[in-house]
Amino acid sequence: MERRAGILMPISALPSPYGIGAMGRWARRFIDFLEAGGQTYWQLLPIGPTGYGDSPYQPLSTFAGNPYFIDLDDLKKEGWLKKAEYQNLDWGKDSAHVDYGKIYEHRFSVLRMAADRLLQNPPAAYNLFLKRNADWLEDYALFMAEKDAHGGLPFMQWEEPLRRRRQSVLLKEKKRLREDIAFYQAIQFFFDKQWTALRAYAHAHHVDLIGDMPIYVSPDSSDLWAHPEVFQLDRKGKPIEVAGCPPDGFSATGQLWGNPLYDWSYLKKTGYAWWIHRIQAQFEKIDVLRIDHFRGFESYYAIPYGQKTACNGRWRKGPGKALFQAVEKKIAHPAIIAEDLGFLTPQVRAMIDETGYPGMKILEFAFDSRDATSDYLPHMYPRNSVVYIGTHDNETIMGWIKSVPKDNLKKAVHYLGLNRAEGYNWGFARGAYASVADLSIIQLQDLLGLDNRARMNTPSTVGNNWVWRAKQTDFSRTLARKLRYQMGLYGRLAEKKAEE
Repeated sequence: MERRAGILMPISALPSPYGIGAMGRWARRFIDFLEAGGQTYWQLLPIGPTGYGDSPYQPLSTFAGNPYFIDLDDLKKEGWLKKAEYQNLDWGKDSAHVDYGKIYEHRFSVLRMAADRLLQNPPAAYNLFLKRNADWLEDYALFMAEKDAHGGLPFMQWEEPLRRRRQSVLLKEKKRLREDIAFYQAIQFFFDKQWTALRAYAHAHHVDLIGDMPIYVSPDSSDLWAHPEVFQLDRKGKPIEVAGCPPDGFSATGQLWGNPLYDWSYLKKTGYAWWIHRIQAQFEKIDVLRIDHFRGFESYYAIPYGQKTACNGRWRKGPGKALFQAVEKKIAHPAIIAEDLGFLTPQVRAMIDETGYPGMKILEFAFDSRDATSDYLPHMYPRNSVVYIGTHDNETIMGWIKSVPKDNLKKAVHYLGLNRAEGYNWGFARGAYASVADLSIIQLQDLLGLDNRARMNTPSTVGNNWVWRAKQTDFSRTLARKLRYQMGLYGRLAEKKAEE
């Protein structure tokens, strides 16, 4: 990994007149801003379709794209929509926040009009798309059509023959729901087409995309429904144990995530085929892949299904490096970032070291006054690492400054030389950029100096998450020039940029 920098910015947070960020004009403008600021990476959150709670870390499919991110104006340019069909709809009153209720109310009816036009005379590219993605798309489209037919109920509440995928029932349902299935296939074509164009635009402007992949799938997902053999399920198809984290100093009852766990013994027998396919699909869309909760590959916390808390779980062994050895036989030198935050045992550290993948360093974690030798202090970093001020799960740095104990802030002030003239947020940015870490990624909110009203997610809470959006004026020339100066000062400009 070369010495570079980038910005963490979810697609949902981009400006747009239609309630949520999309892969159109403002995504391209953000790439222009990145290039002008000497940034060579755009880090995203997971881009899969979201369900109840709107979390990108609980997608309805690990392979599909989020229809909310399809740009309506770009569909109009290609003749699939008319402006009057979407321009005057109520997409939400507050341009600074996503109103998911409004998006859900209108987005699919608009996309159905575009899909109807596509399906009347589908181009050759559409048929090629269907063939190329048949291994996941057919199951996903049927899954979504069935969810609509069942009033949005999780598939575990469907009638048993359908839930257990009896072939006679599936054949019948495919005929009954063929129009809805075709709709969900069509909008994935739109997503794929726009994503491919966006990635090409990024590469033309010397920007690579960093994707984000949750380790687990949602308990209500086409992945679990279509491939139950991959997961630890009982004879009735229900999870035996589910994922989470044990009790700690932050939570007396731990974290009960509820995701189904993998049957690693089965996956080993198949040469980890499902996982290889999953990672390959990610690299068809992005250039670098951040894998969430990486320590779960060494050992994972398993909680008996039906428990109300995470108190009664236990640690079980995962596949370790064997999984990634199998991956690397199919993908040469995969550019992977290991999310190695949280409690790390010597065994976990050894596994990550053996893979050679860079881990993550969070500056917000560095300044606990009780810990004089934190691994998160910049002088402790290895070069092969990625430094953040904070991630989507953390407070913004200005929010952190307002809430942190005084001794912790004092430590940060002394260590980083923080001062109000520079701006505390820029002092933290300087600390990240000046560090030896090969890659520095900073949230746009922290570069803008926003408080916790701009926080993306507060873990273990429901509501008011994943809603923050940037303003059109945030991608300013002034900010780009400041970033570019910092990149030159700390040796993070690409060679081509340095020559300009």
